[in-house]
Amino acid sequence: MKYLHEFRDPALAHTLLHDIRQRVTRPWALMEVCGGQTHSIIRNGIDRLLPPEVELIHGPGCPVCVTPLATMDKALAIAAQPGVIFCSFGDMLRVPGSDGDLFSVRGAGGDVRVVYSPLDALSIARSHPAREVVFFGIGFETTAPANAQAVVLAQRQGLTNFSMLVSHVLVPPALEAILTAPDNRVQAFLAAGHVCSVMGYWQYEPLAARYGVPIVVTGFEPLDVLAGVQQAVRQLEAGQAVVENAYPRAVTRAGNGPAQAVLAEVFEVCDRNWRGIGPIPASGWQLRPRYRAFDAAERFAVQALQTQESPLCHSGDVLRGHLKPHQCPAFGTLCTPHKPLGATMVSSEGACAAYYQYGRFSAGEVTPA
Repeated sequence: MKYLHEFRDPALAHTLLHDIRQRVTRPWALMEVCGGQTHSIIRNGIDRLLPPEVELIHGPGCPVCVTPLATMDKALAIAAQPGVIFCSFGDMLRVPGSDGDLFSVRGAGGDVRVVYSPLDALSIARSHPAREVVFFGIGFETTAPANAQAVVLAQRQGLTNFSMLVSHVLVPPALEAILTAPDNRVQAFLAAGHVCSVMGYWQYEPLAARYGVPIVVTGFEPLDVLAGVQQAVRQLEAGQAVVENAYPRAVTRAGNGPAQAVLAEVFEVCDRNWRGIGPIPASGWQLRPRYRAFDAAERFAVQALQTQESPLCHSGDVLRGHLKPHQCPAFGTLCTPHKPLGATMVSSEGACAAYYQYGRFSAGEVTPA
């Protein structure tokens, strides 16, 4: 398949690795922002192929993982109400709230459905005019344009029985929060290519200049990741700090103009709480006043809920890059994909899920019996 096998070539991978080994002269800590990149790194053993001086730190780039616990509890409360059809992407159904998950709501009789697009939820709303249809709109800038367009279409089509529980988060403020933390170790970022395909990478240029960190826009195949590492290490060794694009087949500096236009029409920036991390100013989107009628949190009056995280879960430390998943005392024992304590174990992009799936139960090549 074009643009797939070409970026998994072992010979080219060895060439990139050799170049990185030749360049590196001191320890460097790089954070890959996206959970999809984390899975590629662990699945292909990239972190173990790199020279020991280059450490890859896993960042908060999984939208399922950073969806606030309070938002999950709102989803559970809405989904359990009579007459509601609650629509969500599949990986949200296993994410634990304070008491249960969406699967448990469905098991108790709630009408919880897996959809593959917000347009599926619109179709359900048209087919069931007597039911309230709610779509769980989560994600980074990547999924936000489709969700914004769904709200526009719902308004145009007069679908008064459709609403959206919005929990969108933005990458640049999260990077700034990491860089300004007193215990920050990150010296360069591998930026998420799919986010930048929508938003471009011009927003990252002030961050690179202000904090003196290289930021390299990176894809998801093994050669994409290695090329991102190579460019980041080259900058670090040369004392440079600029934004580079190692994913030009999908990303431009300006990004997708029409997608950005619909985002600006439907959403406005707001403060957002990140699960396991805490509040980050101006790090989220909410519906603008003219679209607020489609806000499920207001429609169902679930704005204020008491939440309780598991004291055994260290996913916040994982999301901040302070802890590798296998270093969590609960990993693989009290916390597994079948009985997760946190979202990082059940999300398809979660770091804990990657470590469990690919047998990273210790720093060595040990897998469970």
